[in-house]
Amino acid sequence: MTTKTLQNLFHKTLSKIYSKSEIDTFLYWVVEEVLKLKRIDVYLNPDVEINSKELKTIQNYLHRLQQQEPIQYILGSTEFYGMRFQVNPEVLIPRPETEELVEWIVTELKNQSKKQILDIGTGSGCIAIALKKELPECEISALDISKTALQIASENAKQNQLTINFEAQDIFKLNSLPKEVEIIVSNPPYVRVLEKKQMHENVLKFEPHQALFVKNDDALVFYKKIIELALASSRCKTVYFEINQYLSDDLKKMIQSYNISNAEFRKDFRGNERMLKLLID
Repeated sequence: MTTKTLQNLFHKTLSKIYSKSEIDTFLYWVVEEVLKLKRIDVYLNPDVEINSKELKTIQNYLHRLQQQEPIQYILGSTEFYGMRFQVNPEVLIPRPETEELVEWIVTELKNQSKKQILDIGTGSGCIAIALKKELPECEISALDISKTALQIASENAKQNQLTINFEAQDIFKLNSLPKEVEIIVSNPPYVRVLEKKQMHENVLKFEPHQALFVKNDDALVFYKKIIELALASSRCKTVYFEINQYLSDDLKKMIQSYNISNAEFRKDFRGNERMLKLLID
């Protein structure tokens, strides 16, 4: 089989499930991973022969794509903020919106003095690790309830040659932060169960529900707890969140209930309110 034939096979097999652009992306990622060829090589050298071992691997990937398994889990890694991260179904796949949250924090802290930052619900470690890379003088700590996720995050930090202080914690069992920090950042679970019907099958079937979903009648539970931990701290003055665009009005009301007067919402590249910064008096 040649790369040109493979391209035709991908589109024939996946066209009822994915868009043409998505299929092309899957093909290029797989070709790069298995054949070590770049996208341009597929165009310039359409007659490159694929050996039997390579073909067997690719056919396995193609079958998993038919089951709507995310390509990032199939390949075992993804890119975030220009860095490579290992991912598997124990951790969420990092999203572009989260990169925007990191960019906001980096821009604001780039020329400031050393800060102590805590990432709550770190998952793959993408936020904490990206911040450490961009803000090397800062001391970064990260919490997660999942020990398996923390193992992946630790490996990602090691792979990117960065030092993060990871710790297993259930924040709902805490009355205060495990260590005093100046800044908290969190991308907590915020998808209401009722929103499942709007989500793609590849998310529902494969990504960890514990890291995604909250009860319909208590959707802001993580935000409330994190804000309360920040308010109980003597040093924490800033909190950054990724948020559910459908809950921004509810968040605004909740913030008022805590008498926090300085709140800034930001829109993502799609024009949705997806980020929040609080200044704690």
